[in-house]
Amino acid sequence: MNTKYVNPFTDFGFKKIFGEEASKPQLIDFLNCLLPENDKIFDLSFKDKEKSGKAKHNRKAVYDIYCENEKGEKFIVELQSVHQQFFKDRTIYYSTFPIQDQAKKGDWNYELKSVYCVGVLGFTFDDYKNEPEKGEVIHTVQLKDQHNKIFYDKLKYVYVEVPNFNKKLNELVTQLEKWLFFIKNLEDFNQIPEIFKEMVFIEAFQCAELAKFTDEERANYEASLKTLRDNFATFDSAKKLAYKEGRDEGLMKGREEGREEGREEGREEGREEGREEGREEGREEERKEVKQKTKNLAKVMKEDGEPIEKIMRYTGLSKEEIDAL
Repeated sequence: MNTKYVNPFTDFGFKKIFGEEASKPQLIDFLNCLLPENDKIFDLSFKDKEKSGKAKHNRKAVYDIYCENEKGEKFIVELQSVHQQFFKDRTIYYSTFPIQDQAKKGDWNYELKSVYCVGVLGFTFDDYKNEPEKGEVIHTVQLKDQHNKIFYDKLKYVYVEVPNFNKKLNELVTQLEKWLFFIKNLEDFNQIPEIFKEMVFIEAFQCAELAKFTDEERANYEASLKTLRDNFATFDSAKKLAYKEGRDEGLMKGREEGREEGREEGREEGREEGREEGREEGREEERKEVKQKTKNLAKVMKEDGEPIEKIMRYTGLSKEEIDAL
């Protein structure tokens, strides 16, 4: 199916909408929707997106978008379309570079400007599956103490789980809801809905319109789209393999548990049969013992010259049994 607009979950598409000089108003508006009122941005300047470590052997960081506002505060914006196991670790690592960059030579009192890390996610965090936070779209993280009070307010992480946003077009109210709907559904639009007829969104649609791309931009977008599809295919294959391995492991474990339950049931049944056989053997021995005592009594009475009838009456033995003693 031919689409009119870029897929914003591609690296190229996301940067086209939010990461170019011409798209600065969209980025400011989107970030202001995520920030508290007293942290609002009025202007931004884009910074070098590639940061090297202090030593040659240190790993570098390459941001999707790195910018600074009029107060000198730093903003890192990262798009992660496909699940990455250590994405949180990555954002923590990335945040260390704009902190270190603020170090000054000579006399410096260590005062820092705020650093914000914003992650726009095409997946959901696994660790919220069984928590009250499951299904939430925005996760705002700050450093807190043991009393759950903000310990340091100049380092903030905001994670946007786009798949959890499920409002329909006629349910949109806030500017943030409009941006989330825009990001999640842009590729499916054929025209601009009425609710997006304000300048910041009109410009976003214009930035994202494929027909306006140069040949080079179109080629770069197609390469970015292929990378996205490959990443999804790789992740899906890994997920299916892990599912199969988990299922096979569960099946084997289930079989072993079934065998163990069968053995336990067999042992219990055997114990019960053994107990019953033991009880029957005990009763048989008791009967034999009583029979022998009865014969001993009959023999004594016979030797004492007691009449056969009397011996039969006292012991319950037959005449033939008594005669055989």
